Amino acid sequence: MTLNPGDILGFSGESLVSDLINLGTYGIPRWGISHVGIMAGATDGRLLLFESTTLDGFPCELTGKRINGVQAHRADAVVANYRGKVWRFPVYRKLYWFERQRLTKYLMGMIGTPYSEIGAVRAAGLGFSWVESLLHKNELHSIFCSELCATALTDIGLMQTTKPGRWSPNHLVGHMRAHGELATPERLK
Repeated sequence: MTLNPGDILGFSGESLVSDLINLGTYGIPRWGISHVGIMAGATDGRLLLFESTTLDGFPCELTGKRINGVQAHRADAVVANYRGKVWRFPVYRKLYWFERQRLTKYLMGMIGTPYSEIGAVRAAGLGFSWVESLLHKNELHSIFCSELCATALTDIGLMQTTKPGRWSPNHLVGHMRAHGELATPERLK
C-alpha cells in the first residue's frame, strides 16, 4: 500500500459503535466513514497514522503506551487488524517539504491529547454540529478523530475551517472531496 503524508485514511467499521456514528452523521452503516486518521512522518522519520480514538488496542508507536486520544500507529498494522472497510483518501497533490515538516510538528505536539467524547457527539448530524459550533469555543484540550484531521490540514493550509469541531468523519471527507482537496479514494480493505 502506498501512503503519503497528508493522506486521510477512512474507516467504516462492522460494529454497533460505527453504525451509530454513521447514522448520526448521515452515513450508511457499514459503508460510510465512521473514523478517520491522517498520515504523517514522525520525528524519527517513520510514516505513521495519527488518530484520536479510544477503540484502538495498539500501544502508540511513539510513547509505547495505550492512549485514549491522539496516538500514532503503523498504518499496515491498523488496516490489517481493522474489522471493516478502509479507504485511502490522498490529498490532491503531494505535500511540499515545509508542509510535511509542519504537519509532523503539529501532530507530534498533539500526541497524548485526550479523546473528546462530547466533541464527537457535537459533530453529529441533524444540524447539531452547526448549533454546537456557535456555542462552543475551539478548545483542543481534548479532540476527536475528524477534528484532529481538520485542525492538522488547516494548520498546513490545505483546508480552511474556523470550527474544526463541526466536522464528522463523513462530513469532513465528503466536503474535502467536493472541494477537490482530496483525490479519488482507493480502497485498502
